[in-house]
Amino acid sequence: MRLTAQKSTLRQVKADAVTVFIREDKKLFQQDIAYLRKILGKRIDTIISLENFKGKVAEVLSILTEKKLTAPRLYLAGLGEEKKLSHESYRRASAAVARQAQASRIKHLAFNLPAFGQTETGKISHAIAEGAYLSLYKFDKYQTKKKDEQSRITEITIFDPAESTVKDVKKELNDVRIICEATTLARDLANAPACEIYPETLADTAKKSAEQYGYNITIWDKKKIEREEFGGLLAVNAGSTKPPRFIILEHNSNKKDLDTIVLVGKGVTFDSGGISIKPSSGMAEMKMDMSGAAAVIGTMEAAVRLKLPVHLVGLIPATENLPSGSAMKPGDIIKHYGGKTSEVDNTDAEGRLILADALAYAATYKPKAVIDLATLTGACVVALGMHATGMMGNDEELMAKLKTAGDKTFERVWQLPLFDEYEKQIKSDIADVKNVGGKWAGAITAGFFLKKFIGDYKWVHLDIAGTAMLEEQHPYAPKGGSGVGVRLLVEFLKNWK
Repeated sequence: MRLTAQKSTLRQVKADAVTVFIREDKKLFQQDIAYLRKILGKRIDTIISLENFKGKVAEVLSILTEKKLTAPRLYLAGLGEEKKLSHESYRRASAAVARQAQASRIKHLAFNLPAFGQTETGKISHAIAEGAYLSLYKFDKYQTKKKDEQSRITEITIFDPAESTVKDVKKELNDVRIICEATTLARDLANAPACEIYPETLADTAKKSAEQYGYNITIWDKKKIEREEFGGLLAVNAGSTKPPRFIILEHNSNKKDLDTIVLVGKGVTFDSGGISIKPSSGMAEMKMDMSGAAAVIGTMEAAVRLKLPVHLVGLIPATENLPSGSAMKPGDIIKHYGGKTSEVDNTDAEGRLILADALAYAATYKPKAVIDLATLTGACVVALGMHATGMMGNDEELMAKLKTAGDKTFERVWQLPLFDEYEKQIKSDIADVKNVGGKWAGAITAGFFLKKFIGDYKWVHLDIAGTAMLEEQHPYAPKGGSGVGVRLLVEFLKNWK
C-alpha cells in the first residue's frame, strides 16, 4: 500500500474519497462543518440531521459530493470531545473510515490534515496513516475464495495546502510505512498455522529479513544448542519431532560506541502444554505462542530500516511444546545456560524455561537494557484483559520509558509488582527454583522465575498474552495476532538516550 502526501485543498485533492475530521463539541462541531457548508451548501446540514451524526470517536458519515469536490465521496470522521483528543483518537477515526471505504471499493483514500492540529502535524499525520494502514490488515493467505483484490485500498494520502507541512508529512509517512510493514510481518507470523511456522521456518523468515535489509543473523541448530547447554530449550523441545533453533539477530554490531539493548522473544511455535496438556478448546490459538518472537523480528527489521542509532540484539529461543514418549515430564530437573537449575512442576509453564536460557545468555553482550516479550501467562489476561500488557522489571527508569512509549503508541503497559514475598511461591525443595508458583499471582510468579536467570543488567519483562492474541477485532487490529510490541519497542528505541 502506498502512503503519499499532496499539496492540495479539499476542493482539489485527487482521490476516490476524501476525509475531514470533525470534533464532537457543539461549538467546534459547527465550526468544523462551516467550511463544508460553503462547498456543499445547506444540504450537508440535512444529511447530518438525517444520519444523526454527532462527531463521536470513530463515527463515520459518508456523503456523495455531487461534483462539488474533485473526489466523488466525502467522509466525515468523528474525533470525539476536544478535551479527550489524542493521537489515538485520530488512529481510531482513520481506521473506521478506511474500513468503510474499503467496503465501498474505494481504492485511493485521502485525509485532510486538520487545521486545528497544526502544532503537531507530524505526529497527527503519523497517527492518521497508521490507523488507516493497520485497520486494513487481513490474513487471507489460505482462503481460496478471496475478496476481489480490486476492491482493496491501494493508496492513502494526507494532504494540506502548505508546502512546508507536506514536506514534513512525507518524512513522517516513510517511517509509518516501515513501522506498519514490520507490524504486518509480526501479525503474519503469529497468524500462520503451526504447519507453516515452526522453529526452522521461523528462523528462515528471520534470515530472509536479515538478508533483505542488511543486518546480522546467526542460527543455532540443535547440536549447537546442546553444546551451549541451553537446558530449558532442549527440555521443552524434547517431545517434538521438529528440532529447536536459537536465533540471534544483530543491528549495528560493528559500532562499539553505541549502547547495547537486547530484546528476547518467546518463540514457542505451537504450545499443546506438553504432558500437562491443555484443553482442546482454544488450543488452536497456541500457534500464536511465538508472538514475542514475531515482535522481536518485526522490531529488528524496523530498527534497521529506520537506521536507529543503537546496537540492537534480538534473541529468540524457538521450539514446539508437544507430548510424546520423549517429552519433558512433571518432576524433571533442568540445568539451564549458566548452571542454575529448575524443577518442572507443570510442563505447560514452558515459556519461562526457554526464556531462562536466553536471558542468562543475554548477559554476554553486557547490555544497557534487556527487554523480553512473551505470551507467558493466562493469569496476566485475567488481570489486565486484552487492553494492557503486564510489565515487571528491576529498573523503574527503564519501565517508565516503556510506559511513555506505550502511552504514545497506545500499546499500553501496566506495571505489576515483584515483591520479595512472591519468591517463596516458586521455591523448590530439590532445585534452585520451581517453574510454577501455585494458584495465586501467576503472572507475577512467572516474572519472578525469569528474574532468577537475568544477569547484572537492567531488565523488563512484558507479558503480552492478552494483547498479542485478540479474541475480537480492535479498532485497527484484527481478531488473532495483533503484532503488539513492534510499535511500542520502535517508539522506545527511537527515544533511547
